[in-house]
Amino acid sequence: MDNFLKMDIFFGVTTVAVVVVSVLLTLVLLRLLRILKTVDEVSEIVQGEAEEIRDDIREVRATVKAEAVRAGQVLSMLTGFVKPKAKRKKKEPSS
Repeated sequence: MDNFLKMDIFFGVTTVAVVVVSVLLTLVLLRLLRILKTVDEVSEIVQGEAEEIRDDIREVRATVKAEAVRAGQVLSMLTGFVKPKAKRKKKEPSS
């Protein structure tokens, strides 16, 4: 075989291989971009939900504080009705 013919075959095969690898790499990159887009959308959803949960927790804390104040008022009112009894001294046994 002539050296130029061998070079032509080599360059032809190399060109086909480069085109095939380039197409496969392009497909992989497109797939990766779709996955990253989905991950971005999911992270935005999670961030929004986290903010809503944070707001809900703030509301619950405020409600608990308000109810604790009411419960304290009720307890102080109830303890105002009940007066503690004076302790009686125990009689010492007489000898």
